[in-house]
Amino acid sequence: MNSTLTTPASLDDPAPAAAAWVRTWGAAPQAPDNSVSSVEPFENATLRQVVRISGGGHHVRIRISNEYGTAPLTIGAARVALADADGAIQDSSSRAITFGRQSTVTVPAGAPALSDPVDLTVPALSRLAISLYLPGRVHTATCHGTFHTLGWLIPGDATTRTALPTKAAPLPAQALITAVEVQPDTPTQAITVLGDSRVDGIGSTPGTDRRWTDLLAERLHAHGSRTRCVVNQGIGGNRLLTEGIGTAALARFDRDILATPGLGHVVIAVGNDLVFSFAPRNEETAALLAVFPGEPVGVDDIIAAHLQAAARARAHGAKVYAATIAPYGGSDMYTPKGDKAREQINDWIRTSGAFDAVLDFDAVWRDPADPSRIHDDLHMGDHLHGNDAGYAALAESVDLSLFD
Repeated sequence: MNSTLTTPASLDDPAPAAAAWVRTWGAAPQAPDNSVSSVEPFENATLRQVVRISGGGHHVRIRISNEYGTAPLTIGAARVALADADGAIQDSSSRAITFGRQSTVTVPAGAPALSDPVDLTVPALSRLAISLYLPGRVHTATCHGTFHTLGWLIPGDATTRTALPTKAAPLPAQALITAVEVQPDTPTQAITVLGDSRVDGIGSTPGTDRRWTDLLAERLHAHGSRTRCVVNQGIGGNRLLTEGIGTAALARFDRDILATPGLGHVVIAVGNDLVFSFAPRNEETAALLAVFPGEPVGVDDIIAAHLQAAARARAHGAKVYAATIAPYGGSDMYTPKGDKAREQINDWIRTSGAFDAVLDFDAVWRDPADPSRIHDDLHMGDHLHGNDAGYAALAESVDLSLFD
């Protein structure tokens, strides 16, 4: 029998009613287009993807997205298991994922689906292998453009297989899975980070969880903090005010930030409005700027966007932190006028009192010999994005007492 999202919500929840759900991993959903990794249509295939969660718990549930799909999406079978570092499933840990107590679900175009609770104890910082069998053809798969996880495309229904078959092919992008939520053993809260490519971790080593948000989760766990869940909602190329790569951050704010179960803290770390508004218009930047339509915005517009995000987060009872915009001198996008605007925005972030605290990432990355540039040891070579050492420096700079 096939379950749809019209199933009445009167079924008993097998998890304790008093336990609060908290999001422990996330990936902001995007439409598959030329601006993100190409995702070919799927049919009669299993997607197996490995994600590393931040906080642990004794039950887990999975959020599937068809929000950018153009037709109903049918999941024929799904399973979740603890995974080793290379993606191999740990013995006896595989569990069936159900939706309304049914093994299959059809998700309407434009909608997400949340699974039933799965009785599986998942330690903090553990990796989960999530397998989805897609019996029909999926022409348009909601995805996430920066692929930091391990993933494979396997012919047929391979959801119960523990080892990867020889026909498994690497996935070119993260697909369909947008969140993992847990019921922790003790009360905890989530930190959700609204960001662009520097949050999404472009320049870090793929598959190794070296984004600054991943490293912050490790620090919080070692610190014994009450807040251990760190949810990365960065999109490479994203802007606060204008569409481009991904829905504009203020437009996706309710879905990706405020709807986070267990939300306690919000970090705002989006600098692309500035970068693209003041970028030089030349042959080197023409192709990239073609992806970013809309009129340029100024310092006052960006400040107003930060104030709007902060007000909406506080209305949901969350504390709000803002990150200063790190340097980008030496990159193709740099102009002196843009750098002056960056300094104005950073001065306002530091001194306005609009936030509960400031994460001064500009101070962490800038080269003392030339504050308009990232220190050479901390960027990936493009003078714009971090490398593993750069993201580690950001994570180490965060005051953990902000989340106690």
